[in-house]
Amino acid sequence: MRKNASKQIRKLNIAAHRDLGYFFSSLIIAYCLSGIALNHINDWNPDFIIHKETVKIPGKYSTKELNDELIKGFGKLVGEKSFKVYDMPTADQVKIYYDNASLHLNFGTGTGVYEKLYRRPLFYHANVLHRNSVKGWKWASDVFAVMLITINVTGLFILRGKYGITGRGKWLIGLGALPPLAVLIIYEIV
Repeated sequence: MRKNASKQIRKLNIAAHRDLGYFFSSLIIAYCLSGIALNHINDWNPDFIIHKETVKIPGKYSTKELNDELIKGFGKLVGEKSFKVYDMPTADQVKIYYDNASLHLNFGTGTGVYEKLYRRPLFYHANVLHRNSVKGWKWASDVFAVMLITINVTGLFILRGKYGITGRGKWLIGLGALPPLAVLIIYEIV
């Protein structure tokens, strides 16, 4: 009877590991991509692609003659139909704000810089989940964390014998703990 119960537990463990692994595979990949992106946040913007374009202002203008119609006309230079608001950072400059874009014009030089933000495909959405930016997602994220622990623990007991946890598995687990422990010791966090 004991052998039969052990066999049933083993089958249940393998099935749980397999099925949870399949079920959470997309979310695991999303979190991994987001983690890589957020690790390199100082190297690139993981959420947005910033398109910059230099524009030439046709004609001479001053901030004193600015009105909504003229601001709309400047928007046509960059393909923007309507603006949200504009301000004048200096006496010869105007900055116009659009949805996910801005146009900074310098009347003194006759040039401007147009910047438009585009969501970075895949990474933006993965980062929204990873940072818990969606209301209520932290609970789903907590469940996901518990399921990752479950997937990990059930995986430890799939193989038996010299390749299992009592064989070389225990040594690999120990070796796997060394890099994070070394970092904690080197940076005196322990």
